[in-house]
Amino acid sequence: MNTKYMNSKTIQLLKSTDLFQNIPEEDIIDFFKDHPVIRKYQKGSVIYLQNELCETLDIILKGTVTIQKIDYDGKILTINQFCTGEILGENLLFSTKNHYPMTVFATSNTELVQIKAGAILDCCQRSRIFLQNLLESLSGKTLILSDRLKSSVKSIRQILSEFLIYESYHQDTLTIHLPSSKKELAEKMGIQRSSLSRELNKMRQDGLIEFDARTITIHQIDSLKDLL
Repeated sequence: MNTKYMNSKTIQLLKSTDLFQNIPEEDIIDFFKDHPVIRKYQKGSVIYLQNELCETLDIILKGTVTIQKIDYDGKILTINQFCTGEILGENLLFSTKNHYPMTVFATSNTELVQIKAGAILDCCQRSRIFLQNLLESLSGKTLILSDRLKSSVKSIRQILSEFLIYESYHQDTLTIHLPSSKKELAEKMGIQRSSLSRELNKMRQDGLIEFDARTITIHQIDSLKDLL
């Protein structure tokens, strides 16, 4: 792990993140005048170990971070992945149980801005926009967790069928234009990207659908309804 300090390029990267959206550059510089350190991690490095105390909110300036869990058989399970501009730790930092429940890895060479709790509180007091951005981030992750809990009692095919039927009626067509990438769709559904792709291919083999990068065409909508 290496450290470096803020520069104009870093400030511009921060301005492009959701957390600092609509916040003037001079305010961002002022926020970080006492907290200028950025940490750099090489690909494959452990950023946080399971059960390690969460002491900072982290913003990914560069790279990809993966949340992984090792099961009782020693198999590594990828739980989630975060990319440039996304935030880690905001749901743990102010919790009474603020330990990382899983291990956090740098999947590629990664740079993080790490902000301590006191600095976050200062930013919230000084900027209503920052406070709103932070609350939106927390709310969004709460909704994703809620969706995952709902999804836990359904099969992936049922989750996909429910989505396809809803979008078919909403768009008034059997050829559905995806509102987001398949990676983002998998995150919203609370399933892994690879699991989503695997099930889509199975549904295509079963003659239920056809798809490309941006659309999914339903061939047997009654069969999808029967699954629900």
